[in-house]
Amino acid sequence: MKIKMRSILVFILASFLPCRVLPRMIRVGAIFTEDLKDSPTELAFKYAVYKINKDPYTLQNRTLVYDIQYVPKDDSFRTTNKICTQIGYGVQAIFGPNDLILGSHVQSLCDALDIPHLEARIDIDNGYKESSLNLHPAQELMNLAYKDMMVFLNWTRAAILYEDEYGLIRLQDLVRSPPSKNLEIYIRQTKPSTYRTVLKEIKKKEIFNIIVDTRPGNINLFFRSILQLQMNNHLYHYTFTSFDVEMMELEDFKYNQVNITAFRFVDADTERVKRVLEEMRNFHPIGSSIQTKPGLIETEPAMMFDSVYVFTKGLEAALLEGPELQIRNLSCEDELPWKEGSTLINFINSVEMDGLTGPIRFKEGKRHEFKLDLLKLKQEKLVKVGEWSSIGRLNITDKYAFSEGRPPNITLRVLSRIEEPFVMYRKPSAEGEVFYGNHRFEGFCVDLLEQIAAQVGFKYYIELVPDNNYGALNLTTGKWNGLVRELMEGNADIAVGAMTINFARESVIDFTKPFMNLGISILFKIPSGKPTRLFSFMNPLAIEIWLYVLAAYVLVSFTLFVMARFSPYEWNNPHPCVVDNDVMENQFSINNSFWFITGTFLRQGSGLNPKAASTRIVGAIWWFFTLIIISSYTANLAAFLTVDKMITPIENAEDLARQ
Repeated sequence: MKIKMRSILVFILASFLPCRVLPRMIRVGAIFTEDLKDSPTELAFKYAVYKINKDPYTLQNRTLVYDIQYVPKDDSFRTTNKICTQIGYGVQAIFGPNDLILGSHVQSLCDALDIPHLEARIDIDNGYKESSLNLHPAQELMNLAYKDMMVFLNWTRAAILYEDEYGLIRLQDLVRSPPSKNLEIYIRQTKPSTYRTVLKEIKKKEIFNIIVDTRPGNINLFFRSILQLQMNNHLYHYTFTSFDVEMMELEDFKYNQVNITAFRFVDADTERVKRVLEEMRNFHPIGSSIQTKPGLIETEPAMMFDSVYVFTKGLEAALLEGPELQIRNLSCEDELPWKEGSTLINFINSVEMDGLTGPIRFKEGKRHEFKLDLLKLKQEKLVKVGEWSSIGRLNITDKYAFSEGRPPNITLRVLSRIEEPFVMYRKPSAEGEVFYGNHRFEGFCVDLLEQIAAQVGFKYYIELVPDNNYGALNLTTGKWNGLVRELMEGNADIAVGAMTINFARESVIDFTKPFMNLGISILFKIPSGKPTRLFSFMNPLAIEIWLYVLAAYVLVSFTLFVMARFSPYEWNNPHPCVVDNDVMENQFSINNSFWFITGTFLRQGSGLNPKAASTRIVGAIWWFFTLIIISSYTANLAAFLTVDKMITPIENAEDLARQ
């Protein structure tokens, strides 16, 4: 009896302790917005918990129990209350929500209490989250994938269409730092009521490459606008940012050769994913509701499914390898963090597994080393034409996906002649080594032909022309020889070699663009410039002109002096108040005459004004002369200072030898 009472006492005391060992019933919480109630995302979460509990090799002797709460969008207050209620229940992790604002709010609460937070949403905040792990690829890596695709397709003009302000934030890196300098990007915000207007502007601007970031519910309206504006031909290329392009109705675009591409996160063609989706579809009654189409699942439910498994794998590792996890009574009011929560977060962050969304690795809470499939619309369906990963970047597996048609399976006969380094016999690396077929030859033209065949898609075999000539016209017989003759007679499909293009050959055969341009050039030393002299300002005019100007300056000065002496109008009374004064004065003395001519020549004036008609005529003639001289000097001075004179230092072979 005492033993029983002691056991009961220990049990009662243990129940009131602030912490206890991790129980067999592991509680997890999930927050969904009200519009996602009974959605594939919620059903995928429930199915993942059910599948884990049914697996005897996963979380042995423990069971996951979930608590789901629904909140309105953009209602942070009610979300906080729901989270605090779940924390009071003792949840060990919180999943969701996928709303941008509410997700950031839940992040801050989980960071404060060190509770693992797993989400699967686009996050525009690139900062480090201490307690949150996001299964959605980081937006900076997604922008890098778009840039790689734009570079591969050699886009020079592109348009970006987005619906909400978060779309601009997500894709702004494409505008701030485009993948190439010559890429012109036109960005516009749109909505269903302005689809036609914006697309009409794009069509008017002749922009054929369009990145579309729209809500999934509006995609059919967007498709209708494309069809109405007849923008569904081979000229246009649409890239959708949604991972669920396979769920879209593309029947109207399959046979118009319109280019539609998108990245896919869930590769439903792999055997492992097929098996999981098959088991999911056979699970009644909710299995078929999780998949949008048979054998296809949307990205958001797939990431939610993987997030439950990521938490489970991390919890298993913590139970096996880490310290003993203990449950503490947490509360939003006390704000005391879960001591073992950071340990569990570190184990979850180190999980490496393959899920529905491919390889799952985390680095500082962000998804990295993931894989995206590049899809392109063909006449039958959307097919995979390449892959993108954060390590290997873009890898196009179907090299004819973005070309017009697949080349025929043909083998061409190629003729050439031996001429180093263009076409040479391959030298054996070991004694007795023998080469056959095209491996007999090497050189620049051989490598060039190999690259062209790989891009265009044809097979070939190389042979040597019998007479070992490129081709010359015999003026007596009027016949060609060498490679030109073989091409004219149809004995070869292509000729490759260092053949000079001239008019005679172009008149009988066709040439590609030359891969090498040769010519005769002569190198000579650039003549050194003349040293600057003190009177270099006189160089614009010849010395004879300066002498003529000086002579005119002296002659006109003396002429003005003489004319002023003979004219009575140039004599004035120096004392106007004395009427009977017989002394008269002439302002144009020899010095003043030279000063007048000097001032007018330099466009400064002199303070002297001629009064007589004769002296005015002389002054006017001088003014006109100085106008012409000064204008000519100014023009020649500007040309002399800015443009080097054309100097040809080499006139003959003797000048070249004297360098």
